[in-house]
Amino acid sequence: MTTVTKEQKTKSGVVTSDKMDQTVTVMIERKIKHPLYKKYIKKSTKIHAHDPDNKCQQGDFVKIAECRPISKTKSWKVVEIVDSTK
Repeated sequence: MTTVTKEQKTKSGVVTSDKMDQTVTVMIERKIKHPLYKKYIKKSTKIHAHDPDNKCQQGDFVKIAECRPISKTKSWKVVEIVDSTK
C-alpha cells in the first residue's frame, strides 16, 4: 500500500470497525507489568487510521504508521493488511 520511513512509528492491531468511509478503527493491545504485584495486565488503545481504498474489513490484522493529521481524530494510515479474514 504505502511505504514507511525510519522516523515513522508503526504499530499493529485488529480492525474493530470499518463502517466509516476511508477510515478504520484499530485496537492495539499491549501488556504492562503492574508495579506492585508484578502481574501482566492487558491494556488496549483504539486508533482511527486512514484507509483510502476501503480494503480493510472487521477482524483483519493490520500494520499502521504515523502520518500527518488527516482529520481531527486521524493521524495514522494503514500500511498493509497482514492477515485477512477472507
